[in-house]
Amino acid sequence: MEDKELRRQKHKKWLLYGLAFVIFQSAIIALFTLTVMKVRNPKFRVRSAAFENFDVQTASNASFNLRTNVALGIKNTNFGPYKYDNSTIYFYYGDTEVGSAVISKSKAQFRRTKKFTVAVDLASTNLAGNSQLATDIGSGIVPLSSRSILTGKVELMLIFKKKKSVNMNCTMEINTNTQMLQNITCK
Repeated sequence: MEDKELRRQKHKKWLLYGLAFVIFQSAIIALFTLTVMKVRNPKFRVRSAAFENFDVQTASNASFNLRTNVALGIKNTNFGPYKYDNSTIYFYYGDTEVGSAVISKSKAQFRRTKKFTVAVDLASTNLAGNSQLATDIGSGIVPLSSRSILTGKVELMLIFKKKKSVNMNCTMEINTNTQMLQNITCK
């Protein structure tokens, strides 16, 4: 009789261990799914700019012609690389395009920020006769905005691929007195 009771307690004990193991594994899988396997949108930003050629006319025919190296960054917070295709970044004064640059196909490693620069020629040739441009150049601050869309895929564990598009919309100001890009704000 005691032998049967001992055996039953042993079976209950092993069943309890098995159940605890299954619950533990389920919790680990749920945690893994909610953190590592969650695909987030990378962030695409203008970081800074350095001007090579800075030609601003403040006379009656206000204009600008600038050659700049714009530093960009793609912050990938995923647990897998973000591979993106070729794209273009556009720079605007108001609603008028004043420059653009090609962004080459590449990838941002997992949990890293890929930093790179692109050369951009900014010119006010499409803004002839714009009175607001003369006012802005006279004040020493020229407001610009930049927009771009990166399309690509986040690859998780070399198996799962999820398409992600990243919209970049930044505003900034060119200070014509200090010849610097300032007040960069990205959404």
